[in-house]
Amino acid sequence: MRIPLDYYRILGLPLAASDEQLRQAYSDRIVQLPRREYSQAAIASRKQLIEEAYVVLSNPKERSSYDQLYLSHAYDPENPATSKVAVENRGDSANGHFDVQSLSVEISSEELVGALLILQELGEYELVLKLGRNYLGNQNGAVSGRNGYHRSAEELADSSDRPDIILTVALACLELGREQWQQGYYENAAVSLETGQEMLYNEGIFPTVQAEIQADLYKLRPYRILELLALPQEKTIERRQGLDLLQSILDDRGGIDGTGNDQSGLNIDDFLRFIQQIRHYLTVAEQHKLFDAESKRPSAVATYLAVYASVARGFTQRQPALIRQAKQMLMRLSKRQDVHLEQSLCALLLGQTEEATRALELSQEYEALALIREKSQDSPDLLPGLCLYAEQWLQNEVFPHFRDLSRQQASLKDYFANPQVQAYLEALPNDAETTNEWSVINRQSFSQPNSPGRTPANRPATPLPNPSGTNRQFPQNRTPDPELPETPYNKRPEPIPFTAARENLPPQPAYTGYPPEIPGEYARPPQQPSGYNQAPPRQTTKRRRRKKPKEVVNRGHSIHQRQSSGSNINRQARLLWIALASLGGIVVFWLIVSTTFGLLKNAFFPSPTIKGEPLSIQINQPPIEIPDKNAQIKTLDGLLTEETAQQVVEKWLSTKATALGSEHKIDSLNEILTGSSLSQWRLIAQQEQAGDRYREYAHSVKIDSVITSNTEPNRATVGATVREITQFYENGRKKKSSDESLRVRYELIRQDNVWRIQKMSAAIN
Repeated sequence: MRIPLDYYRILGLPLAASDEQLRQAYSDRIVQLPRREYSQAAIASRKQLIEEAYVVLSNPKERSSYDQLYLSHAYDPENPATSKVAVENRGDSANGHFDVQSLSVEISSEELVGALLILQELGEYELVLKLGRNYLGNQNGAVSGRNGYHRSAEELADSSDRPDIILTVALACLELGREQWQQGYYENAAVSLETGQEMLYNEGIFPTVQAEIQADLYKLRPYRILELLALPQEKTIERRQGLDLLQSILDDRGGIDGTGNDQSGLNIDDFLRFIQQIRHYLTVAEQHKLFDAESKRPSAVATYLAVYASVARGFTQRQPALIRQAKQMLMRLSKRQDVHLEQSLCALLLGQTEEATRALELSQEYEALALIREKSQDSPDLLPGLCLYAEQWLQNEVFPHFRDLSRQQASLKDYFANPQVQAYLEALPNDAETTNEWSVINRQSFSQPNSPGRTPANRPATPLPNPSGTNRQFPQNRTPDPELPETPYNKRPEPIPFTAARENLPPQPAYTGYPPEIPGEYARPPQQPSGYNQAPPRQTTKRRRRKKPKEVVNRGHSIHQRQSSGSNINRQARLLWIALASLGGIVVFWLIVSTTFGLLKNAFFPSPTIKGEPLSIQINQPPIEIPDKNAQIKTLDGLLTEETAQQVVEKWLSTKATALGSEHKIDSLNEILTGSSLSQWRLIAQQEQAGDRYREYAHSVKIDSVITSNTEPNRATVGATVREITQFYENGRKKKSSDESLRVRYELIRQDNVWRIQKMSAAIN
């Protein structure tokens, strides 16, 4: 078998090396030993090749002959295949006969492992892989391609050098992978490392070397992720592999800001910088999917990154639902850090200008606030500056972090002019502070004709307020629908000054395109309370204090006669008042006398005490059993009765007050609701809890109708009139209140012998 080596390379010497250098090189090579995992046979094979090279070169006669052949063929331009000398069998070399047949040294099969060791020490890793794989293929019955070397079945059975050769090939893969790693070919390096690890794993040998290769693979993972994600988007398979590697790192660490050990050598700060670096290679859809899933670990960093991805995707793809999702994520973050500026921007993109202004007031981002105020100098509020800042924020701080949005232009005008955005904002509930929960409940069964103060539900969305004198980047010049009559909902609401105190003012709806069936303060103008005595205008009072002109005093005789007749009427009225006062005095005197007489009688002539056994009344126990309002209402088989329907509705209203109250007992909804009603009201309760809001209710119920069917005894429909007085609280502070009379239809279903509400709808009575 021939190996592409020469004696000078085996000893690591140049052609002109002296005898002293030859002896020193030989001593060094003999002393140097390979890794401890090698067997003694492999070490002896390597030593034998080194000694044979030293024997030839240390003999002056043999070295001279060897040098002549080396020089004559090593630099022969006519024969590039013989750029180096190959020496034939060492049995003939002892006699000085050298035959150049190829770039190789003839060795026996027992010396193969030694030759591979020397080639590996020389850095010929690819050559080691080639020769080693040929050998392993021959052991499996294959024949090597060029040299025709093969071994018999007996030789294969007695082969003891297989583990050493596999180890040499695996180590060559390890060193080749490290070399490719240094050159920046990370995926090729991973292939080399995985090849060597797989060979050792299949044989079940050298676990320490397997662990060493695996450690390099762990450290290589971040580099591979960067290389794979930086590929063109058309390379979907490779980029998918990069995302899988990223997910494996996140799982090992326990999230972006987790403390687990992924064995990459990156601490938390380094890993956060790594995440920030790879964001530039991910699309907005990839980031949204990745960080949205990571935010549920939970992870504050992932939640913040998911907010950016949701806003970017929602704005560019005209999906405001994603922006609303980002706004809800910011509610969770606001308890620990200042994200009020981001909350304000999300509210603005949802058309909630009132809430956007309130959130902006709480922000501590002084530089951003200064810019917004500067751009809003000629406006009574901060909306012009906020709109301009929103476009700059999207253009400069959001889009550059996404691969497919780096050249995207941010235009609020185009965003709000999109029909899909308008349709969503039209159905979106109002500001989260006092959003009436009935806005998410179906009311189609209580549809009413449009009143003069209401508009159809399918009207186009109203643009955001545009104060005069401002250059708003909004759809302010949009042509109105010619078939839509002008109503109060088509007009732009008046802006509220930024510095105005709003504690005693009702919140202005940021977006007025709501369905006409929504009850509450957003669906109708505020009514003046009963018994409210309005003070007369100041101008009228001043007029009453003025003196009469002279010409009014000196009027004609007819006026004097009317004054005389008026004086007679006044005289009769005075007599009537005197009579009534006298009668009232008599009544008061009689009451005083009778009261005094009764007191004296009780003092001197006490009445007899009550005889008999007293009632057994205790403070801590009621005299009669009071039914538990939270207990489940179980019924016997049969149709729903009006009494049971009353109990079901009352239990629902008490459960609602508990779920949306200060204690937020959301799980209590499972006891009375089911189906779509349960999911809707759980969402409302969770939003209230996330926003640190709660409500206090006072209800009164009157059952109007109970509709049942003998064919479906487990279903019923109940119509009721409900008066609902609501007091809203936010951050422990009392906000506004509402008093509504609603007609509600409940669709009930009996499950496990318990009546539950499956669906409900309401309308203003």
